[in-house]
Amino acid sequence: MRLALRELRRAPRRFVATTAALALIVVLLLLLGGLSDGLYLGSTGALRAQRADLVVFSAEARDSAIRSRIDAEVREQVAAADGVVDTHGFGVALVGARVPGRSELADAAVLGYEGAVSGVPDPPPSGEAWADRRLEADGVEPGQTLLLGPAQVPVVVAGWVSDTSYLLQGGLWVEPGTWREVLSRSRPDAALAGGTFQTVMVEVEGDPDVVAARIDTQTGGATRTLTVDKAVLALPGVEAQNSTFRQIVGVTFLVAGLVVALFFALLTLERIGLYGVLKAVGASTSQLAVGLLIQAVAVSAVAYLLGAAVSLGVAAITPPDIPLRLTGSRAVFVAVGVVVTAGLGGALSLRRVARVDPASAIGTAG
Repeated sequence: MRLALRELRRAPRRFVATTAALALIVVLLLLLGGLSDGLYLGSTGALRAQRADLVVFSAEARDSAIRSRIDAEVREQVAAADGVVDTHGFGVALVGARVPGRSELADAAVLGYEGAVSGVPDPPPSGEAWADRRLEADGVEPGQTLLLGPAQVPVVVAGWVSDTSYLLQGGLWVEPGTWREVLSRSRPDAALAGGTFQTVMVEVEGDPDVVAARIDTQTGGATRTLTVDKAVLALPGVEAQNSTFRQIVGVTFLVAGLVVALFFALLTLERIGLYGVLKAVGASTSQLAVGLLIQAVAVSAVAYLLGAAVSLGVAAITPPDIPLRLTGSRAVFVAVGVVVTAGLGGALSLRRVARVDPASAIGTAG
């Protein structure tokens, strides 16, 4: 162990190329992960914030809130299902928002709700909205009057909420009447009568999947009820992008392992004579293996620190319209993954170390 650490201190140049390559891989992993997290969090915040267990869509909506319609009669049937504790209407209108002093429209999701949303106060008075901080990058400030949609419906920003956007559009949380006005004046074909919502959020008692089946039975098949987690994955593109990024990250970890494996395989070949001498003077294979793994872990740790520093710098200069979000959980995941992958890559050379014969290795070295 001491010999391995001493080599790292006295001959650091030997490890520079591998450390640099791993650092670039760390940058790639963190930025890919940050982009994946940014896309996911930016698309799903409005649903993740719901203090509900289930989301009820109309049966023909194909799990899309924008296409769904739940009228007052169906909602009463939902509420009557066994296991339902409470229901809350919810609807979305995707519109452009005119911000004072800005020439470009801000993308906004007007969210009509009745309450029970984590991190969002009770519905504001008519004509006001709680704005998601995502809109801050578009110049939105509390107290401003935003003009929503082609009809330019005025809405005053009452204050900020966080992590509540919908499909990468900053959320504007309003009471149901304001939402219906924005929806009907922006898309007259989608206008909804009073008491009708696009979806209904349901709090349940017991197993959510069981209650979901009861709701759909109670409504005679007029609804399709999903858990909130499944409704999040049903949002356009969410499941596909998660799967794509997982595969890319997995391949990148594989590349990291191959880089370390190749480096230490070459390094082991250079050290055959040294290993023979060490075994001849009493060093065990396990001691040599521990030293090799320590070097692999040390190289990966330094590479991670360098890669993380570069990633933070890139994130700091990234324009706000790019959904890059570096999270602590992602940083820990990449750190552990890189160290473990590097350790596995280094371990591929252990078989060659174990097979070193002191006499032949010393003779070859001589």
